[in-house]
Amino acid sequence: MKGEINEKLLEAAKDHNGNHKEEISLKNKIWSKMKTMWIVAGPAILVWFLMFGINVISQAFVGHIGSTELAAYALVFTVLLRFANSILAQSKNLIISYLAVFSLSIHVFLSWLLTVKYKFGIAGAMVSTILAYWIPNVGQIMYVIFGGCRETWSGLPNLAFKDLGPIVKLSLSSGAMICLELRYNSILILLTGNMKNAEVTISTISALSICLNISGWLVMISISFMSAASVRVSNELGRRDPKAAKFSIVMIVLTSFAIEFVLFMFFLFFRGRLAYAFTKNHDVVVAVARLSPLLAFSLLLNSVQPVLSGTMKNLYYS
Repeated sequence: MKGEINEKLLEAAKDHNGNHKEEISLKNKIWSKMKTMWIVAGPAILVWFLMFGINVISQAFVGHIGSTELAAYALVFTVLLRFANSILAQSKNLIISYLAVFSLSIHVFLSWLLTVKYKFGIAGAMVSTILAYWIPNVGQIMYVIFGGCRETWSGLPNLAFKDLGPIVKLSLSSGAMICLELRYNSILILLTGNMKNAEVTISTISALSICLNISGWLVMISISFMSAASVRVSNELGRRDPKAAKFSIVMIVLTSFAIEFVLFMFFLFFRGRLAYAFTKNHDVVVAVARLSPLLAFSLLLNSVQPVLSGTMKNLYYS
């Protein structure tokens, strides 16, 4: 029994011939883990960053129409936040990246066309936003149907509609959890909208929505690293190499923290000019400048939490 207690639960990693792997230098280990990390994190960052950028660009166009329109967009945006990650789960990163780039490009053009040239105002910005969100969805469906996933898609049989009850229940419960997790920003906007002074309320909602939108946009980087952490931890534990899993976690956390630290310094130095990309209203600019230090610190804290969350999730399932 004593030998069993001291026995390792995971065997050391072995090569293809069944021999124990030799220790490699720290430099080569870092380079190897960085390459495998960016294979997963790179496309994810591109997709999340571009898709969330649709909302940021819409807000920038609406904000230059007027502060009232900017506040109205902030209230509407609280019910429009969504994520789309279906084909990413199948490692079809290239097509998702193409669709994200195409969608954002179309959105920028339509936003300028409808809000600046034809003066449709906030309605034009919302039309452009809706179309930009639908482009990736339609593109993914067409990609799957017309042969992009030949190994997993063979048509839509009748069995696909069997036992939908448990799937619907699971989807509703999962959706409820995600909504509760992501809607705290919406609660802040709604509470701010109930302030008595109308002029102060408009400026406050506008400033708060700008900061929350920027924060959500840049947190997409950390969420992408969360995906990378999930994949790397699962792979290393599957290879029975807990030391490599631990090293991967450290590398991903440090990389995410380093990127967010650069952004932290950026927002501290340029906090007085940050809001001019979204509005010309002086009161909103001043309010954003006051909130920028809190925004910078929130970005710094959010650089670590999503990565550790993805790590713990896979440690639980592994």
